[in-house]
Amino acid sequence: MSDDSTPPPVQAQAHGPGPASGRIRILLADDHALVRRGVRLILDQEPDLEVVAEAGDGAEAIEMARTHDIDLAVLDIAMPRMTGLQATRELAATKPQLRILMLTMHDNEQYFFQALKAGASGYVLKSVADRDLVAACRAAMRDEPFLYPGAVTALIRNYLDRVRHGEETPDQVLTPREEEVLKLVAEGHSSKEIAEILFISVKTVQRHRANLLQKLGLRDRLELTRYAIRAGLVEP
Repeated sequence: MSDDSTPPPVQAQAHGPGPASGRIRILLADDHALVRRGVRLILDQEPDLEVVAEAGDGAEAIEMARTHDIDLAVLDIAMPRMTGLQATRELAATKPQLRILMLTMHDNEQYFFQALKAGASGYVLKSVADRDLVAACRAAMRDEPFLYPGAVTALIRNYLDRVRHGEETPDQVLTPREEEVLKLVAEGHSSKEIAEILFISVKTVQRHRANLLQKLGLRDRLELTRYAIRAGLVEP
């Protein structure tokens, strides 16, 4: 539908007020324009919250964070080009003062734990955004985590399981670059297209693909795609 087309990015005010004056400046990223519109309505009606920039995918969100003065990023998890989880890792590394919330339709433990590990300070379900999102934004700016009840249960259960078995949370299997290549492979891009998107050589792309297959013990593109879906890099 035409309503799903991505509108032009919203320009931030050059000297917009910040949290010191009681106004939290928010970047909102979701690949569906209708969702952004609905979430923006929830946020903008609050006197202390203001959406000053919008993005249609993770890569655009990173660019908006560079060019706009923002305090909080609210990111969807599943987006094209770059997921919200990938964007969170990048933003957490380059803008450590920025607070990040994940806004998702997925009540999924795997996504939840990946979001925490990536650097998000909260995880809000879209189905209850009208109830939870405003509180989550304010909590994030107070440096307090915000988790929906099911996520809290998952966190406690995971911790108790690891303690019971004497296990630690495993380090991330893939490097950020390998993850980028995996996502693009799973989205159906050729090695040449991936090379152009990531500004690397075709030979480098092929080497990353070979490393991915070896690391993950997989055989072909189909198995890589299935893994990418399970890892939350692409939607099924």
